[in-house]
Amino acid sequence: MHKKFISWNVNGIRAVEKKGFAQFLASCGADILAVQETKAQPQQLAPALQNPPGYQVFYCSAERKGYSGVACFCKESPQAVSYGLGVEELDREGRTLILEYPKFYFLNIYFPNGGQGEERLAFKLRFYEQFLAKSRELFQTGKTVIACGDVNTAHQEIDLARPRENATVSGFLPEERAWLDRFFSQGYADVYRAFEKGGGHYTWWDYKTRARQRNVGWRLDYFMVDQKSLKRVTRAEILSDVMGSDHCPIEMEIDL
Repeated sequence: MHKKFISWNVNGIRAVEKKGFAQFLASCGADILAVQETKAQPQQLAPALQNPPGYQVFYCSAERKGYSGVACFCKESPQAVSYGLGVEELDREGRTLILEYPKFYFLNIYFPNGGQGEERLAFKLRFYEQFLAKSRELFQTGKTVIACGDVNTAHQEIDLARPRENATVSGFLPEERAWLDRFFSQGYADVYRAFEKGGGHYTWWDYKTRARQRNVGWRLDYFMVDQKSLKRVTRAEILSDVMGSDHCPIEMEIDL
C-alpha cells in the first residue's frame, strides 16, 4: 500500500484559497494533505474547502478566531479522529489532529511559536513534551506513526541560512534544539534528513525581507516517522516551487 502525504503551513486557508489552493489539492495526488495555520472556523469557509471533490476534510480550529488551526484532507476515511493532545491548556489553540487508520496513525501538528517571551516559550516546551508523551503511547500500539507539521524550530545549523545571527532567537534556541535532539533519540526519525544531508534546503522565508528570492530561510516543517518504519519511506521532498504562503509544502511517500 503506497501512500503520498503532503504537509503545508498555509498561513491562512482563506488567503491561500485565493491563490490556487483548490487547484493544488486537485493536482497534488496526496492521500492526505495536512495543513497548518488555517486561521478559520469551518463555517467561515467556502464549499470548496468544506467539501472538496475526492476528499473528506477534518478541521481543528482554535477558540480564538483568526488564529492557529489545522486541517486534514483525506482520500480515505480514517477509523477514528482525535482533536488535541488531551490537555485543555494546549488544545484550546486547535493545533492537533490525529487520524487512525488500520496500519498507521497520522498526526498533523502546528507546534507553537516561542517568540513572544518566556511564558510563550514555556508553553511551547510543554506542548513538545505532551506531543512526545502522546507519540510514545501510539508507538506502543505497533502501528506506524507518522507526524508532520510546522515544528517552529530549526534543528541544526544546516537547517537555517544564518545560524549565528539567530542563536538567541526562538526557533533556534539551545533549549528548543536540545528538545529535538531528545525527541529524535526517543523514537522518531527526521524523514528529510534520511534522504538529503546537504544544506540550503528550507521551508519558510520571511515575507518582510523578501528572503525567499534570496533563499535566506529556515527548515521548520518536518515529516517524522517511527524509527522502525523509516526503511519503508521511499521519497521525501521540499516543494519549494509551490507559492501561496511564507512556507512551502513538504512531501513524503511510504509503503505501508
